[in-house]
Amino acid sequence: MKKKIVKNTDAAMYKKIEFDKKSAQSARKLLKSKKKPTSIALEEETIEELKELAALKGIPYQVLMRSFILDGLRKSKKAA
Repeated sequence: MKKKIVKNTDAAMYKKIEFDKKSAQSARKLLKSKKKPTSIALEEETIEELKELAALKGIPYQVLMRSFILDGLRKSKKAA
């Protein structure tokens, strides 16, 4: 069975898209930042709480965990 592919031929549609070079470059830097995978054992209840909070904030729970860790590190450095 051959699938039909519909192509958008309205080139004017693409002219409406705004491209911010600075934000694209900063996003690229974030993607290129070297992150080393790690693991941490958390209780299921803690993970569920993180997921609920992350859903309220509209972000993945791993991103929320990373922000908590980085925030804790910054606070520890200030206190030292």
